[in-house]
This record gives sequence, C-alpha cells and structure tokens, in this order.
Amino acid sequence: MADLDRKVFGQITTKEIIGAFPPAIPDTKILLDEELQNLISNIKSQNKESLQKLLDDQKIAEKHVNSRPGAMALAQDKIQLFTEYSQKYIQIINKKLKS
Repeated sequence: MADLDRKVFGQITTKEIIGAFPPAIPDTKILLDEELQNLISNIKSQNKESLQKLLDDQKIAEKHVNSRPGAMALAQDKIQLFTEYSQKYIQIINKKLKS
C-alpha cells in the first residue's frame, strides 16, 4: 500500500498526485508551479551536501510516484505533470551542484 501522505514534491503529497482531486488543470499545475518556486528559493542557500540529499530524495520520490501498481487507473495527466516538475527541479539542483 502506498503512503498517500508522503511528501513527494515540497509540501505536495502522493495522494494529491495520484488521486482524482485536485484536477490536473489548472489546480495541480498551479500547486506544482508554486511549490517549484518555493523549492528553488530554498536551494539557493544550501551547501553541496544538502543539495545532494535533496537530489537523492527527489529521485526517490519520483520513483515512488511512478511505481504505483495498477498505475493505468490513476490520474496519468497528474503523474506526467509531477514528473515534468520533478525533472525541472532535479535539473536545477544538478546545475547548482556543478556551480
């Protein structure tokens, strides 16, 4: 059984991504946009060790969301949106780690 209250993108939980509510457009997209901005502002002051932990945690969260059994019955549009935003965040962390 999935941990539906697990935070997978900042304060956004698994149930918000795989559940029927909120709808993907515009609600989930708005949530992801706002959370990405919060996450970006928080990484500016992080050291490399903390950034690496954030990177590892986000990769685990992405696998968690994308590995749900019976995923075809879940909100595919929301899972795809989550994956896009997660990848943006991962790219930003990687860029910060290389700087």
